[in-house]
Amino acid sequence: MDDVSSTRTARRQTLWEQGRTPGRLVRAVTATVLLAIALIDVVAFGRLTWLFDITFVVACVAAALAVRPRDFFTVGVLPPLAMLVIVAVLAAFERTAVAEPGDGFVQATVSGLAHHAGALVVGYGLTLGILALRQVAAKHAGTIRTGARPTRSVAGPTQRVAPEPQVRPQQDWRPEHHEPARQVR
Repeated sequence: MDDVSSTRTARRQTLWEQGRTPGRLVRAVTATVLLAIALIDVVAFGRLTWLFDITFVVACVAAALAVRPRDFFTVGVLPPLAMLVIVAVLAAFERTAVAEPGDGFVQATVSGLAHHAGALVVGYGLTLGILALRQVAAKHAGTIRTGARPTRSVAGPTQRVAPEPQVRPQQDWRPEHHEPARQVR
């Protein structure tokens, strides 16, 4: 008696399909890691440094890869909100970590966001890009590109083949092919 399951080969999940963690858990872990690194950075250096920026980008990528597809929105809005909350908390309690000592709360928050805008843009861009790739992979059974691989042309890899011209049907707009307008009396 043949076992049907033994003859089937189990398809291995791609990187884009592996994330199955609930969004709430991903959000909580990401926020905890970022807050911990921010606190370590402030205690060790007195301000947010490149250590926080690198951790922020890595945490954004990890969150985008870990979350289940149903919770993509949660992780899609996470990077700017996480950066805003961390900078605002530091502006409220340790203003010199993100701004000048004489700055007010709003100015310190804006200044902190501006100083770490590079990490925010990279982290947010990577997050959205990964989520988009995962969405495409979910629609195409784990692959990013659809269809078969292109075959090599007869010309070889170094020669270029010109694309075939597309023929468009031409419309005849010459005036003799149109009826003259009738005059009503």
